[in-house]
Amino acid sequence: QVRLTETGGGLAQAGASLELSCLASGSTWDIHDLAWFRQVRGKEREFLAAINWKSDAAVVDDAVKGRFTIRRVNGENLVFLQMTSLQPEDTAVYFCAVGPKTGEFETWGQGTQVTVSS
Repeated sequence: QVRLTETGGGLAQAGASLELSCLASGSTWDIHDLAWFRQVRGKEREFLAAINWKSDAAVVDDAVKGRFTIRRVNGENLVFLQMTSLQPEDTAVYFCAVGPKTGEFETWGQGTQVTVSS
């Protein structure tokens, strides 16, 4: 079983940057991809970015491309989501998730709140 722990959320002003981290532990050999999502209360969860666990190939959703970057510490079970030029609409709870197959995310972290003020 994989366990995920997100850190790095908090308050930021519009235009600022924040970096979230997701530490995977446990049965990390079962991970195929690690992804970041966010969710605003009352809305559907939104995919942001993902990284392949073996190749470190990354994909970022068009909605945040150019502002958000996903990266993995070389050889480590630690993935970062760097967010720049934050806007109030980026306010959400951010989650990392992993799964055994592409597009399947079975294990989720507890989430970390990001609040951006104007």
